[in-house]
Amino acid sequence: MTTSMRQERGPRVRPVGVMIAVLVAIILVFFVIRLVTDVPHLADGSVPDDDLAKKYVAHPWLAYGHMAPGVVYLLGAPLQLSRRFRSRSYARHRRLGRVLLGCALLSGVLSVVLGIVFAWGGGAETTATLVFGSWFVACLVLAFRAIRGGQVAQHRRWMIRAFAVGLGVATIRIWVGIFTGIQIGLLGMGDQTMPLRATFGIAFWLGLSMHVAFAEWWLRRTPAPDA
Repeated sequence: MTTSMRQERGPRVRPVGVMIAVLVAIILVFFVIRLVTDVPHLADGSVPDDDLAKKYVAHPWLAYGHMAPGVVYLLGAPLQLSRRFRSRSYARHRRLGRVLLGCALLSGVLSVVLGIVFAWGGGAETTATLVFGSWFVACLVLAFRAIRGGQVAQHRRWMIRAFAVGLGVATIRIWVGIFTGIQIGLLGMGDQTMPLRATFGIAFWLGLSMHVAFAEWWLRRTPAPDA
């Protein structure tokens, strides 16, 4: 690759890498907060005061069966999508890919179950989870089917789509923070606000749909690399 080609690609790739790192960091922070909040109650059998925390404590195997594999997947997926890692160690890429695919499928299926069993944000969260959780699992299955058929470029594109949805969890948290800030501001002015649960469902739709749209935009403007 020539220097001019590297310079041409650099400005386009680097911001996306920084964005991915920030979003993964947000997910890790909230996962740690979840652990710090839930583990003491799980250890002593107490019930938390927070309504959302109650649901996690009431269904720990389901909740953490979704979150823990999801975190493993999101930490490993950027490495899998790295061309340098694939080219230098394709055998490790394949072995790690099998592990991450299993983690992602488990997390994705359980996310759909969680959306049905206890959606704190109500119907909006349930429908968003069903739609985008199903899309996430479908992307993984199609990626696996593509690589089994030797279609490397298509495999990579489907994995990018799945990874984008997974990262949407972080953007959901950002939207929840924005809505919470707006509500605090409105309360300070004495205005009525929408219940936080309702905004939680809206945040799901906004965060996940943004990531699906961005993935498609990125794939359309980025030529597929050589297999």
